[in-house]
Amino acid sequence: MVAYGVTTQIGLQLPHSRKQESEADHIGLIYMARAGYNPEAAVDFWQRFAQSHNQGDAISSFLSTHPTDEARILKLKEWLPEAQAQYH
Repeated sequence: MVAYGVTTQIGLQLPHSRKQESEADHIGLIYMARAGYNPEAAVDFWQRFAQSHNQGDAISSFLSTHPTDEARILKLKEWLPEAQAQYH
């Protein structure tokens, strides 16, 4: 039973949670741009945030329900052209 719980947590729930967090970042970036805020500020924010704290070791990053700061920054940069189109 314990092995099932751990396997379910790592194999199903964590990736699903990270995907939801990424979707929220994407939607938030678009809403931010539509509201008249420069979406590039989101990238700047996450870069400052990443510098201000220690992400932790590989195990804690692996078990996290959120994407790593680096992954978030990469995805935000990927979505930036779409958000910029909404901003202008």
